[in-house]
Amino acid sequence: EVQLVESGGGSVQAGGSLRLSCGASGSIYGDACMGWLRQAPGKEREGVAAIDSDGIASYADSVKGRFTVSRDNANNIVNLMMNSLKPEDTAMYYCAANFGPYCSGPYLVRAQEAGTAYRGQGTQVTVSS
Repeated sequence: EVQLVESGGGSVQAGGSLRLSCGASGSIYGDACMGWLRQAPGKEREGVAAIDSDGIASYADSVKGRFTVSRDNANNIVNLMMNSLKPEDTAMYYCAANFGPYCSGPYLVRAQEAGTAYRGQGTQVTVSS
């Protein structure tokens, strides 16, 4: 069983930065696609960023140039550095992991909805204007 635990959420003013971290434990290997999903009240779940075992990352258009995802395979940690935060980034952020042939934010969303991806409990990010 894989367990994912997020940390690093909080409140920040627009233009500020936050760093989210996700620690994975259990039967997880370096070849998992890992990433971050977010969901705000009344909005659809969004795949923010994903990174494969080779370190190749992809991002939602809404965060490109502002967010950076990274992973430490030796320690099963995935980080999300969020810069130039905007009020519309306010959401619950979830770490996700999936074993499969593809690795992207939208793919993690579909895998999570299908029940095949692992997901943490989430950490709240609030950006005030």
